[in-house]
Amino acid sequence: MENVTHLFGVLLCLGDRYKSTIQYATRPDLPTLAYRKLNGKNPGVVFLPGFASNMNGQKAEALEEFCRSLGHSYLRFDYSGCGASEGKITDYNVGTWKKDVLYVLDELVEGPQILVGCSLGGWLMLLAALARPQKVAALVGISTAADHFVTAYNELPIQKKTEIQECGFWSFPSRYSEDGSYRLSVDFLREAESHCVLQGPIPVSCPVRLIHCLQDADVPWHVSVQVAERVLSSDVDVALRKQGCHRMSNKDDIKLIVYTLDDLIDKLTTLG
Repeated sequence: MENVTHLFGVLLCLGDRYKSTIQYATRPDLPTLAYRKLNGKNPGVVFLPGFASNMNGQKAEALEEFCRSLGHSYLRFDYSGCGASEGKITDYNVGTWKKDVLYVLDELVEGPQILVGCSLGGWLMLLAALARPQKVAALVGISTAADHFVTAYNELPIQKKTEIQECGFWSFPSRYSEDGSYRLSVDFLREAESHCVLQGPIPVSCPVRLIHCLQDADVPWHVSVQVAERVLSSDVDVALRKQGCHRMSNKDDIKLIVYTLDDLIDKLTTLG
């Protein structure tokens, strides 16, 4: 614990000084994917950002420096239509972003990986673990938003749903959008429904760690509890923070995430 505290202090001082170089993966049937990769030991770590977010947030950069300090590999990337990757976000969907994650696991990293997923990334990490169980060593979900678009839509009044079906899109409210909302098409919502995981058991057997804030106003904390209840793994921990918000980007939030990741790496290395 003391070692991690020291390392976390170092992370705050390093800043952009040792930031990895941005690279681009050209794919025949999918948009060009922007990513940053740090080579190192396994298990590696792959960071999955949230919806309409990118790989340059505080959590993503702090985890890179932490992995560098341990000598473990680390990769962060932008989904199709987000950040420095090719395309417009409105042209893609949950299925496309799942393919992005699988491409990273299949083509850009080697060996077992710990997936760290934020919000939408927490949903995608579950989908990736189901599709590539042999490549996923563990999961760390931060404000996991499993099934979120579908759940939020289903909770709308019938009249509002009818309006959305008639006009063909939903102005999905978000405090993180400059306009106060994101435009989600009916097709996007229908496609997202095919990736829902909370209707029954989730056959994921690797270690799972879930971190959520009780005051999360965007995705309620009980979603992480639902995930914990449904995954088949017996090695599951849920950490609930009383303070903070959905993004979990303040110093104490990031410190907890680093602690969690360090503990998992130690556990997996010892078992290996």
